[in-house]
This record gives sequence, C-alpha cells and structure tokens, in this order.
Amino acid sequence: QAYNIHVNGVLHCRVRYSQLLGLHEQLRKEYGANVVPAFPPKKIFTLTPAEVEQRRGTPGEAQAGRLRVVSGEGSRVSNPLFLLQETQQIPTKEVMLEVMLSNGQKVEVTILTSDQTEDVLEAVASKLDLPDDLVGYFSLFLVRETKDGAFSFVRKLQEFELPYVSVTSLHNPEFRIILRKSYWDSSYDDDVMEHHVGLNLLYAQTVSDIEHGWILVNKEQHRQLKSLQEKVSKKEFIRLAQTLKYYGYLKFDPCVTDFPEKGCHVVVSAGNNELNFQVRLPSEQIKEGSFKVTRMRCWRVTSSVPMGNGSSGSSPGKSEVKLELAFEYLMSKDRLQWVTITSPQAIMLSICLQSMVDELMVKKSGGSIRKMFRRRANGALRRSDSQQAVKSPPLLDSPDASREPMAKLSSKLTSVSLRGISHSSSANDVGANNFHGNYAFEGIGDEDL
Repeated sequence: QAYNIHVNGVLHCRVRYSQLLGLHEQLRKEYGANVVPAFPPKKIFTLTPAEVEQRRGTPGEAQAGRLRVVSGEGSRVSNPLFLLQETQQIPTKEVMLEVMLSNGQKVEVTILTSDQTEDVLEAVASKLDLPDDLVGYFSLFLVRETKDGAFSFVRKLQEFELPYVSVTSLHNPEFRIILRKSYWDSSYDDDVMEHHVGLNLLYAQTVSDIEHGWILVNKEQHRQLKSLQEKVSKKEFIRLAQTLKYYGYLKFDPCVTDFPEKGCHVVVSAGNNELNFQVRLPSEQIKEGSFKVTRMRCWRVTSSVPMGNGSSGSSPGKSEVKLELAFEYLMSKDRLQWVTITSPQAIMLSICLQSMVDELMVKKSGGSIRKMFRRRANGALRRSDSQQAVKSPPLLDSPDASREPMAKLSSKLTSVSLRGISHSSSANDVGANNFHGNYAFEGIGDEDL
C-alpha cells in the first residue's frame, strides 16, 4: 500500500506508510516528542470486503491512497494534518514521456510510469548524448506554459518523484516538464561547454531567457548578440550574455511582499546567491534591491486553507491554498527582520534558496559539482559551513537612471535546434537542489549568522 503525496494541489510523490513513519520518527528525534504530534495509525477505517478485494488489485499495479498535507491558518507546516482520501490505482507500465528543452524542442523518452526523476533525467541525457559527468548540471522542472510561450515554474522535480505521474495527474496540457541547468555559479558554464551537447543546451537556454526578457539587453548588446549568433559563435554568445544583468536567474510570477511595506507588488528573481526584488510601492514608485542568501538566518514556507475550503469533500486541486515564504534577514549588524513573500511559487523559491546553499557548501569545501548530483541522494548538506555574512547591496534602491533601458525589438534572436548538429566543434566556438528532507518547511538551521 502506498500513498500519493499532494503539495499545493499537485501530485508530488508516492511513498509507503513505513517511509512516512520513518520521517515522523526522524522529526521526533530532531524536534522532540512534545513538538511533533502522534503519527496516525496504519489502519484508520475498517474496510468492507469489497474494498479489501479492490486493494488487492492485479499484478503490476501499485495501490495508492491519496494523502494530502494541509495546515491550519498561521500554523507551522512541521505540524501537518493528514487527510486520507479516495483510493486509486496507478498501473506500472511502459509509456512515452515528452520533455521540453528551452528552445521548445521536445524530447520523447520511453520510461515506466514508476520511474523516478533520476531515471527520467538519465533517459533524456542518453537520448541527447549528454555525457554522464554532465548530467548533474541539469534538472527536470515542472512548469506551466504561459500564453507568450514563457514558463511559470511550479517546482524542481525531486529525485523521489514520479515525473510521468506528476505531470499527467494535472490533466492540463499547459503543464510540462522542462530540462534546464540546475546550478547558479556561471563559472560552471565552462564545464558544460566542454561538450557540444552541453554547449547546445546552455546556448538554447540563454537565447530563450533573452527572448522572454529574463536577461536584460540594450540595443547595442542585442546587436552584438545577433552578430555572434549569425556567426554561430555559441561560446562567445554565452560569454557576452554572462556579463548581462540577470544572467542565470529564474524569474517568478508577480506576487506580493510585506517589504518595505505591506501589500507591495513585487517581481522576484533568484540567482547569483540572492533574491532580487523589483517592488512597486503603494505610491507607484518602483524600487529594486537584493537579499543575499548568506545573510539569511533561516526561512520557512507556510500554507493555510481558508475556512470552508480544503475539507474532506473538496477537490485537492481546487482548494485555495495560500503559500508564503518568509525569511529572517540580517538587515544591519545587529538587526534581523522577517520578510514575507506571498506567492503560489513559494515552494519553488524555497528550493532555489536551498540549492544556492548546497552549491555554496560544495564550493567552500572544495568539492566538485560533478559529484553533487550523486551526493544528493545520501542526505541534505549542512548550512553551518556557509554561515558567514557578506556585504549586501543596498535594499530597494531606485533603479539606476543611467542604465540603458531594455530594448523592445521586434526581431527576436533566432531559436536554435539541438538536432543534427555536428559532433565536431566549430572554429567559431573557441571564443550551477536540491533540497532534501526539510522540504519547504525550514530552509536552514537556526545557527547564528
């Protein structure tokens, strides 16, 4: 017997009762038996003979009860309420899964419905001829395609998820799985560009991010990029893009924050070991500032369900769940302050923060990101070794008036195909999550900065 875990209305993974019980025991050891409530018994309801027969199922089928995790208004998610809902069957069979690349190209892989994220990622890498030692530089993301062809990120697929089940359970063609690089430090681009497939993937992602306005480009920079593209100088194209504002950042949907005032509308971007805020104040003034991850003491994601929603009779995908990411930030030498972001993408924001911390830890310890992908399955990396604070840029300064505005050009950069590209390097080509057991509840420990 297994349970489907839904997070924010989306099927997240499938686990056994014993795995949930094991997690519960770890939480009790970490936080104390008086903090973590008693775990629900394995048998909550008495089953009828017909239900018992149904649960036996047929060979090759995994029984999956649907289990949702919800929390009360203002409560911490570390004290969840488990609701057991209807039983369903997920057959284990061979299927075709479509994974998108940044340029819109689709890669079809044959997998099992029970294959986990790492299995699917390796299948995609094999289909693209991406070397094994570069697989860890990329991850699969669950996204929602917007009308303009851009993507709204739902979350990074974790290693224990079933990607096929996650995307098909939504019953909405707007939700897709996309392959993108999963590191933040642009110096790792050099490793990826050593191989022609890695170079093509990084180039396609860079072109896409520029087209969708995630990377700011003025007219002169656009002219230079266009020239490099016409010459098929992919490495030089990426080198120039690395110098542009917001290169390597993930841009999130507009949401609401309480900094510097309650109810401010904000566009948050994650990258360069920071969260960047572009805030519209109630006075309609626009300000911009950054919060460095090395100055964050801790963070958490909380959820609440308004009264009348999320009851046992409602649909799990339709409950109006409110998600908030709150982080405690070192504003000055002796002043810590909580900053809250209210966004449906709060979990994805938390994943970004944790992966930045993981990457800093690996870099500080002298480790290799090539090995990081395999290390993730062995447990979470600790935060304590990267606790030192660094000088952060001023918070919410008005945008630099001298900075040339982004050009609104009708001619987009040409998209690139990854198929049929020669394995030999062109002469023109010479020129960095995982988060782990603390899933969205608590970003890092409570150690002092």
